[in-house]
Amino acid sequence: MISTNDFKTGVTIELDGDIWQVVEFQHVKPGKGSPFVRAKIRNVRTGAVLERTFDAGEKLPRAHLETREMQYLYNDGDMYTFMDNETYEQITLNKEALGDGVLYLKENTVCLVQSFNGQIIGVQLPNTVVLEVVETDPGVRGDTATGGSKPAKLETGAVVKVPLFVQQGEKVVIDTRTGQYLQRAQ
Repeated sequence: MISTNDFKTGVTIELDGDIWQVVEFQHVKPGKGSPFVRAKIRNVRTGAVLERTFDAGEKLPRAHLETREMQYLYNDGDMYTFMDNETYEQITLNKEALGDGVLYLKENTVCLVQSFNGQIIGVQLPNTVVLEVVETDPGVRGDTATGGSKPAKLETGAVVKVPLFVQQGEKVVIDTRTGQYLQRAQ
């Protein structure tokens, strides 16, 4: 059990038969009435975000997630195969379980696979990945009407905005959480 007074960003709780992760929280102590905690929580399975108010000190069951390090091996259509780095056991997940992460998933990438009661509920990619630019228009000097960026297609099929100086064949660092270009790879 966890008290709402102990909420921190990233804490997982069980609520209404589902698993929720605290995204934001705020302790409120009004002049009149009892204190409460206003929290924004995200459903781990569906990704839905909900704002909810809890009484201060209210006890909720904590969801204990098991996290295993797994390596992405290959995909076969809409099915993606991962291998446990310790037991070499292989699991297959569908595209929906991975969400937008498939846009940045490259073979041999090590990910964190989260499960609850033996059921896989999510895959966490590394914060950044290095991907090769396979298609982009050449940058024209002085063409800054669009803010100095152009679309580039990466080796995984994702399309991101990159600066004009990035050329086809270069490797770039992409933030998997936001899908934004960070820098050229060294």
